[in-house]
Amino acid sequence: MEHLKAAVIGVGFIGKAHIEALRRIPNVDVVAIVDSFNVEEKAAQLGVPYAFSDYKEMLDTCHPDCVHICTPNFTHKEIALAAMERGVHVICEKPMASNADEAAVMVEASKKYDKICALNFHNRFYPASFQMKKMVEKGELGQIFDLSGGYLQDWLQYKTDFSWKILSAKCGKTRVTADLGSHWFDLAEYVSGQKIKEVFAEFKTIYPERMNGREAIPVDTEDYSYVLLRFDGGATGMAEFSGVFSGKKNQTVLRVAGTEASLEWDNEKVNDILIGHRNEPNGLLTKDPNLMDPDVAKIISYPGGHAEGFPDAFKQNFTAIYQAIRGKNSVNQFATFKDGLHIMRVCDALYESAHTGSWIPVM
Repeated sequence: MEHLKAAVIGVGFIGKAHIEALRRIPNVDVVAIVDSFNVEEKAAQLGVPYAFSDYKEMLDTCHPDCVHICTPNFTHKEIALAAMERGVHVICEKPMASNADEAAVMVEASKKYDKICALNFHNRFYPASFQMKKMVEKGELGQIFDLSGGYLQDWLQYKTDFSWKILSAKCGKTRVTADLGSHWFDLAEYVSGQKIKEVFAEFKTIYPERMNGREAIPVDTEDYSYVLLRFDGGATGMAEFSGVFSGKKNQTVLRVAGTEASLEWDNEKVNDILIGHRNEPNGLLTKDPNLMDPDVAKIISYPGGHAEGFPDAFKQNFTAIYQAIRGKNSVNQFATFKDGLHIMRVCDALYESAHTGSWIPVM
């Protein structure tokens, strides 16, 4: 089988996770990285043959089949367009762009150049989340009427915690709502089969200023948000997103309530699904290919009793995307640029709601 060449642009925490996952996929070679700092040293540490500080030079020199964009949000559009113009497929980190207008340009370009363009909404590729989707599709929960949960972290809990993500010029109009919420919105829609059509939000900024060393920097994005949602299938939803929730390192929770049963998944107990009943004992389904839907079993790498988590979800997501690049189908559907645009429109509507105090339709 022909080997496909991958290049990773931005090799911080998430870029390195991409590289690790790619190396577990047969016949995909990571040939180049692009980064702004110490790129030659990073390439040597990561065992990548080519290193660049300019992504356009990398594209014109290495001619990769696919690029992975792991840079700050405000750079996503220009990098994706440059790649597509050169006939290169794109996998982009979330959120897709700084706003829905930029995301729309990216979608149009993907149509023009007919490239596979995907978002790394990796939560779709945990066995538990895929199993939940299958249970909903089979009608095991009855009619879905409620989705709730959220995504909580604490790495920006203190005033002295600083990141480029607090600045709207780099992350876009919303911070935690787009950075964390985008994952949750996509997961809720993926599992339920319903799209968010109308939103209401309240944003709060705990620290109007944060310290970057000795310099006080004004903060113009939210530290946490509470959102209410209406879905096109009749369900309602409620979620919270925070970067300042003490003790929560990286917790995503999704609860799905139907007229016959309910489901709950917590990514800190990533292999487990809680199944709620009224007239029989509640259940716990732990990842096991012999106990799950046959399609779910196809994205499980190890037998029951062997945990699979964050790196495995990346691997399964990228495997599906690279199969699409080869013209093959996968049992599970990765998120496309079209999906990413919809989520950006959800985030933009939430921003408008938070600043007007009104329910806002998702356009």
